[in-house]
Amino acid sequence: MGRLENFKANVRRAYEASRAGVRARREQEERERRLAEQPVPAVEPEQVHHSTISRDDADVPYGLRIGAAWGWRFLVLGFALYYLLQLLGRVSLVIVPLLIALLLAALLAPAVRLLKRWKVHSSLATAIVVVAGLGAVVGTLWLVISQFLDGLPSLIDKGTEGAKKIPGWLKTGPLHLTDQQLDNLIKQFTDMINANKDALTTGALTTATTLIEVLSGLFLVIFSLFFFLRDGRSIWRFLLRLLPKNAREPLDRAGVAGWSSLGSYVRATVLVAFIDAVGIGIALFALRVPLALPLAALVFLGAFIPIVGATLSGAVAVLVALVATNSWVTPLLVLAAVIAVQQIEGHLLQPLIMGRAVAIHPLAVIIGIAAGVSLAGIIGALIAVPLIAVLNTAIRQLVSARVPTGAEVAAVAVQPAAGPEPK
Repeated sequence: MGRLENFKANVRRAYEASRAGVRARREQEERERRLAEQPVPAVEPEQVHHSTISRDDADVPYGLRIGAAWGWRFLVLGFALYYLLQLLGRVSLVIVPLLIALLLAALLAPAVRLLKRWKVHSSLATAIVVVAGLGAVVGTLWLVISQFLDGLPSLIDKGTEGAKKIPGWLKTGPLHLTDQQLDNLIKQFTDMINANKDALTTGALTTATTLIEVLSGLFLVIFSLFFFLRDGRSIWRFLLRLLPKNAREPLDRAGVAGWSSLGSYVRATVLVAFIDAVGIGIALFALRVPLALPLAALVFLGAFIPIVGATLSGAVAVLVALVATNSWVTPLLVLAAVIAVQQIEGHLLQPLIMGRAVAIHPLAVIIGIAAGVSLAGIIGALIAVPLIAVLNTAIRQLVSARVPTGAEVAAVAVQPAAGPEPK
């Protein structure tokens, strides 16, 4: 009986499989018949363009239509960018402190992560890092300002002594000016001061307002820095939730890559600036130039503005050496030291340190600094290059995201209609 039941079950399965195969073949034949009966779409005349609404538009050359389409889109984007910059300019007292806080957060974030690994609470770790950073900045400023105030009287005396020699040099030097010409120059200088007296007075009156703005901006920097360090990831996730779902993941990857690039750039800039300041500071101490420590600090701060900052701070050091020594030998030696340090920075430090952090072409750096200065002055020059670095990395991350190949798209497009699989 068992063998008979097995035989019947096998026959039943074979019969059902045969019927399923027949049904599948019939459905396949039916789909092919319907596809063959569909009318072939008529080929439209080549000269008709779907985007045109009249014969006049169709007669316009194709290249001109494409150029006009690109042109009006560029105009719309240009106007949008212009008004966006105008809006940012009106709220610059808020935007600039936030950007500075972002730069500082990128610099100090590794210290906060290190304390968190040591099981320190997030808020406590952030407070420790912020307070330690503020203490370092205040201590450095106090040291630099005290040194500057101590050396300023001597520098003023030497500058006054050198200024007294200028009229004699103008008479006996290559210019050979007469007493009358000297009197005319002094009179013109005095008239210029009197003509701009109102502007100078207005500038003095606005000093109090500027001081209040600086203090409020400093408070906003500290306040924002604390929350960027403690809740930066949560803030970023909240911003991502405002975007469409399909855009969240790629923008998240791009944002993380841009943030990593910003941190690498800021840390590399600090290291390069410190090496520049130490090199030029040693040269100033060796040549016994007054205010060597404040000038080294100025070199350190100037290095945060690539290319331009190092040149300006070096020029100030040479000028102080010229005023303090009243000779040409020491300023020339200072100039040689500044040029040597900048050459070491450009050919050794930048490729080794900055090149590994973020690769930006020098032309992009120059254009970014020029645009930043024209839009926001010194602050614009300070944040232009970091902004370019972040955008460069984020855009590269978005572009390098995997895109389905043409074969994959075609395979998905030609999948058969849903139906039972033939057995």
